[in-house]
Parts: sequence; structure tokens; C-alpha cells
Amino acid sequence: SGLVHIKNPHLDSMEEDILYHLDLGTKTHNLPAMFGDIKFVCVGGSPNRMRAFAQFMHKELGLTGDGEDLRDICAGTDRYAMYRAGPVLSISHGMGIPSISIMLHELIKLLHHAKCRDVTIIRIGTSGGLGIEAGSVVITDTAVDSSFKPRFEQVVLDDVVVRSTELDKDLTEELLACSKEIPDFPTLIGHTMCTYDFYEGQGRLDGALCSFSSEKKLKYLKRAYDAGVRNIEMESTAFAALCGLCGLKGESSCSRFR
Repeated sequence: SGLVHIKNPHLDSMEEDILYHLDLGTKTHNLPAMFGDIKFVCVGGSPNRMRAFAQFMHKELGLTGDGEDLRDICAGTDRYAMYRAGPVLSISHGMGIPSISIMLHELIKLLHHAKCRDVTIIRIGTSGGLGIEAGSVVITDTAVDSSFKPRFEQVVLDDVVVRSTELDKDLTEELLACSKEIPDFPTLIGHTMCTYDFYEGQGRLDGALCSFSSEKKLKYLKRAYDAGVRNIEMESTAFAALCGLCGLKGESSCSRFR
């Protein structure tokens, strides 16, 4: 049907669904009128970056106005920022799995309440590269955890629930084909490793804590590379798991820090 699925039977019995961190709700806003024609959602960490992306899309789509006066739809909260340019929604998700997870739960409910169909969602942002040229773009085929396994572990009550992190393979190939039209930077498909931390979790030697040697770090990163990992960030497993479970065609595309 192409509709966004929610897997929560409790929502049907709720008189109102409040999307707390987006400052939206089913009673306070006409979500189908506001978002029913959305076809693409692009998410990234920084509010400023997602505003700039929405302005870029506004220009690319030839929409009226210069895009400078784009309104933050979530202006009533300081958690996330949301902008739209025609059928494209641009939303910030902050840093790390907890932050993107909260945003995605509410975004998915938003798309469901708005009766959106055939929505494609793409995470864009920066990442740490592994054995690739600075400025490269990595299109994720599979998001993996710190043990290089394609899984997202979520603690639900006191159970550890394991969810798949496969992303849409057709969309992966489609994005790679699109990249051929833009020869300015190298683009490749690879695994993306998702960690719970920027410092110790990614093998950095400059955090407030460090319990490993530079030799151990390099051996670990070599094993990651041999397992197919080409970049490292902190959101992709949660992103892939939630999108997959709710019927969203999802993909993650990140550029390595220059």
C-alpha cells in the first residue's frame, strides 16, 4: 500500500497523539494537510545544516521565493528543527542513537497520521572514514554494530531485543547511479559502523578516558575494514532498524570528514 506502518496497538485507543519533541499533535495540527504530500525526508544531525539543505532543495526544485524565509515547523521546541521544500522534509536529529531514535518515533507517527505514501527517507551527514579518501561519500548497504554485525540491540523493559539493520538495496544502487552525474567527489558503497560513543567507542585516543593502546586501536580498525566497514558514525543502526520495521524506504549517505 506504500503507507507508513506503526507497530503500536495502544495508539488506536488514544484520544490525541502528542509529538512532544516536534511540538506537533493530532488535535492541535491538521497533519494530513500539512504533510500529506511529503515524498522525501532527509535527516541530519545539525539544525543549521538541515536548514541549509532545505534552502538548497527549495532552489533546486524551482520553488517561489528565495528560500531565506523558510520557517522552522518545530520552532516551539528547541529539540529538533524541521523545514520543508515542496515534497521534501528536512529534519535535524541531534547526535547519537537516543536522539535520532526519539525523533524517528515521532517522525514515523507524523507520516502515519498524515497518511503519507511511498516515502523515502535518507540520512545525510558527516562521518569518520576508514581507508577511504577524505571528502568521499559512503552510501551504506548495511549498518553494523561495534562487533561488525548487522543488528541493533534495544533494551525494552528488561529484554534485549535484536533488530535487523538491512537498508533498501534498490535505493542504494539508485543513489550510486545518481552519484555518477556528480564527479566532484568519490562515492562508494560500504558498511557503516554505528557506535554508542564518539571517543572510546570509535577508538579515539584523545577523550577524557582511554584504556587502550594505539596498537590495539589500529588492529581493531583493520578488523573493521576487513569486515567491509568504510565509515563510522553514531546513528545508522537505529535508523535502519526503525525505518525497516515501519515500511520506510531508507538509506544512509555520509561524507568522510575532510
